[in-house]
Amino acid sequence: MGNFGVTEIVLILLVVVLLFGGRKIPELMKGIGQGMKEFKKASKYDPATDKEVADKDKF
Repeated sequence: MGNFGVTEIVLILLVVVLLFGGRKIPELMKGIGQGMKEFKKASKYDPATDKEVADKDKF
Protein backbone atom coordinates (compact mmCIF):
# COMPACT_ATOMS: atom_id res chain seq x y z
CA MET A 1 0.00 0.00 0.00
CA GLY A 2 1.90 3.03 -1.16
CA ASN A 3 2.22 2.94 -4.92
CA PHE A 4 -0.63 5.02 -6.27
CA GLY A 5 -1.00 5.16 -10.02
CA VAL A 6 -2.82 7.67 -12.16
CA THR A 7 -5.98 5.56 -12.18
CA GLU A 8 -6.18 5.44 -8.39
CA ILE A 9 -5.60 9.18 -8.03
CA VAL A 10 -8.29 9.98 -10.61
CA LEU A 11 -10.71 7.62 -8.86
CA ILE A 12 -10.05 9.29 -5.48
CA LEU A 13 -10.55 12.76 -6.98
CA LEU A 14 -13.80 11.63 -8.59
CA VAL A 15 -15.10 10.32 -5.25
CA VAL A 16 -14.14 13.61 -3.54
CA VAL A 17 -15.99 15.64 -6.18
CA LEU A 18 -19.05 13.42 -5.84
CA LEU A 19 -19.04 13.66 -2.04
CA PHE A 20 -18.37 17.37 -1.63
CA GLY A 21 -19.50 18.84 -4.93
CA GLY A 22 -17.56 21.20 -7.18
CA ARG A 23 -18.43 24.35 -5.23
CA LYS A 24 -17.34 23.05 -1.83
CA ILE A 25 -13.83 21.91 -2.85
CA PRO A 26 -12.25 25.41 -3.06
CA GLU A 27 -13.59 26.22 0.41
CA LEU A 28 -12.17 22.93 1.71
CA MET A 29 -8.74 23.65 0.19
CA LYS A 30 -8.76 27.19 1.64
CA GLY A 31 -9.48 25.79 5.10
CA ILE A 32 -6.65 23.28 4.79
CA GLY A 33 -4.25 26.05 3.71
CA GLN A 34 -5.20 28.25 6.65
CA GLY A 35 -4.76 25.33 9.02
CA MET A 36 -1.26 24.64 7.66
CA LYS A 37 -0.36 28.32 8.02
CA GLU A 38 -1.49 28.36 11.66
CA PHE A 39 0.44 25.15 12.36
CA LYS A 40 3.65 26.63 10.95
CA LYS A 41 3.14 29.81 12.97
CA ALA A 42 2.55 27.82 16.16
CA SER A 43 5.61 25.65 15.57
CA LYS A 44 7.85 28.75 15.42
CA TYR A 45 6.55 30.08 18.76
CA ASP A 46 8.87 29.62 21.75
CA PRO A 47 6.94 29.87 25.03
CA ALA A 48 10.18 30.10 27.07
CA THR A 49 11.06 33.46 25.56
CA ASP A 50 7.45 34.39 24.73
CA LYS A 51 8.62 35.37 21.21
CA GLU A 52 8.64 33.84 17.76
CA VAL A 53 11.84 32.01 16.90
CA ALA A 54 13.66 33.42 13.87
CA ASP A 55 13.81 31.05 10.93
CA LYS A 56 17.54 30.53 10.35
CA ASP A 57 17.03 28.74 7.01
CA LYS A 58 15.83 31.90 5.25
CA PHE A 59 19.30 33.49 5.13
